[in-house]
Amino acid sequence: MSSQTLTLPHRLPLASRALGWAGLALLAALTLALWQLQQLWPLAQWASAWHADPAQLSWPALEWRYAQLPRLVVCLLAGGALGLSGALLQQGLGNPLAAPETLGIQGGALLALALGTLYQPHWLQQGGQWLAMGGGALAAALVLGLAARRHYSPLALLLAGLLVSLICSALLTLLMLRHDIALLALHSHLAGSLAQDGWQPVRQLAPALAVAAALAALLVRPLGLLAMADQGVRSLGASPGRLRLLALGLAIFLSAQVVSQVGVVSLVALAAPLLARLSGARRLGPRLLAASLFGAALLLLADALVRYLPLQGDAPTGSLVALLGAPLLGALVLRLSLPEAPASAAAGPARHGKPARLLGGLLGLSLVAGLLGLMLARGPSGWQWGGEADLLLEWRLPRLLGALAAGLLLAQAGVIVQRLAGNPLASPEVLGISSSCGLGLILLGLLLPEAGRGLQLLVGAGSAFGLLALLLWWSRRSHFSPLKLLLCGMTLTTLYGAAQSLVLGSGDPRGLQLLSWMSGSTYYVTGPLALGLLALALVAGLLLWPLCRWLELLPLGTASASAFGVGPQRSRLGLLALAALLTTAATLLVGPISFVGLLAPHLARQLGLCRAREQLLGASLLGALVMLLADWLGRLWLFPDQVPAGLMASLLGGLYFLCCLWRRT
Repeated sequence: MSSQTLTLPHRLPLASRALGWAGLALLAALTLALWQLQQLWPLAQWASAWHADPAQLSWPALEWRYAQLPRLVVCLLAGGALGLSGALLQQGLGNPLAAPETLGIQGGALLALALGTLYQPHWLQQGGQWLAMGGGALAAALVLGLAARRHYSPLALLLAGLLVSLICSALLTLLMLRHDIALLALHSHLAGSLAQDGWQPVRQLAPALAVAAALAALLVRPLGLLAMADQGVRSLGASPGRLRLLALGLAIFLSAQVVSQVGVVSLVALAAPLLARLSGARRLGPRLLAASLFGAALLLLADALVRYLPLQGDAPTGSLVALLGAPLLGALVLRLSLPEAPASAAAGPARHGKPARLLGGLLGLSLVAGLLGLMLARGPSGWQWGGEADLLLEWRLPRLLGALAAGLLLAQAGVIVQRLAGNPLASPEVLGISSSCGLGLILLGLLLPEAGRGLQLLVGAGSAFGLLALLLWWSRRSHFSPLKLLLCGMTLTTLYGAAQSLVLGSGDPRGLQLLSWMSGSTYYVTGPLALGLLALALVAGLLLWPLCRWLELLPLGTASASAFGVGPQRSRLGLLALAALLTTAATLLVGPISFVGLLAPHLARQLGLCRAREQLLGASLLGALVMLLADWLGRLWLFPDQVPAGLMASLLGGLYFLCCLWRRT
């Protein structure tokens, strides 16, 4: 009997086997969750506690009925909705990387909820889920509009989603800094808290999931046609555009419902369809059902395991799911066979005829930006030029020097990483190097708040160098393909965002101060620290100048570099260690700043500074210029409030690359 039972699953069709694995996963998670409920209130008394008058119940019975049991049901509904949403998105776009987090849907929905909380709070009472759906739909429409110009290739879709998510995150962080008290409740949404105090979220999610599931069941056969080419779909009398719109609309509706009720829960919508595919669900109908079951099982299992962690208070499950699942998901996704965008045959930008004149112009612009930042400001009486010596030397000058040092450091690190990878999309931010450094510094700040600058620099550099070394080892097989680079950056960014949300949602009073640092603020920069890191940037530039020969030869390949007397392994290791040190120094100074290390080398190359020395000088000047302008504009834009330089740099860089992606055909 046991032998037949063991061999039976291998004789089942692939669809039945996939549903069987999904059902077993859900059964295991449900068993663990019910056992935990039984520990709170005995199973024999569940029926009496359910029908009894609440006024006559003890505290454990009330907690079982109105907190823990609704939480279990919300886990099932939210996980199932996310799994179904991810499967619909992947089918509609024909892309195994499509998910609410990669399309910016969750970021847009959360930003819409924040704006509604501040400016139209009565909308939330009348239908917050529709407001979230509108924000998610706008973000997804922007991402899809950008990716449509590249035929929805995985690379274009992931890059557009990364840019839109970055802009939404920057705007949301700006709102949270300006309205920290009004948006205090949004911290739990950002972290994905599943804590419940009644059955209202269940009453919202259950009908929405039922309607969406019924519509998905009715559309299984038409949506299954999307596996064919568009011409084949039209030959059968169907419109591929309308079918995609239906699939995306259902997916956005489900994701917005979850965000409005429990907040951001990352990776479930991406992992559940992936597990359904790996378990054998090839046809759309079984894959939708298996993805829903896997999603419910993943979220329920994660929420059950969270209770065993040694944390104080109620831990936000959404953040912990991302923390625990991002490495595993990254390993699984990288094993998939993903279609790469074809390499462009077009030549790169032509080399500038007079690079010295161009560099002189960039230097002049940087000096003008520094002078404006130091002398021109807004005050209570309006615009003013100059000011008292104490104001200029003790307040403005350290911030300017800090922004200058951060721009130089990140630009130099960006040139190193892009040259070594031979990829214009590689940078400390996109590869997740800045995020890994920030993650190490966050953990150090929580575990050892009294840690000095030396230990912070050591931990941050160790985190960044460890990731860089891993990428160097991994690049032997992947050759730093753009899609795999973005996947790596997405995984690290998810980890960093989860840690940030976990800190903010935990109620720790250090959360807001940490948020200010994580947004890239130069407010806390002191004169000695800025001068020290500025000196480090200048020394690094002097060290890199003779090493530019390595940066010219290493992208040509191991054989070519060795033929010219350059040891590839040793030179790569030294350059990557220097890039890790520069990234850590900049992160330690003003926090993890996005897109400066990507923007400055890219602009330098677009301007025709193609040789290593020219690109290094041009990128350094451009990085300094961007950060000086970001710090100055951040002090003026919302006066008397101030926008951190990192947020301004993220907005400027994100908008620039959105324009580049839109113009590229």
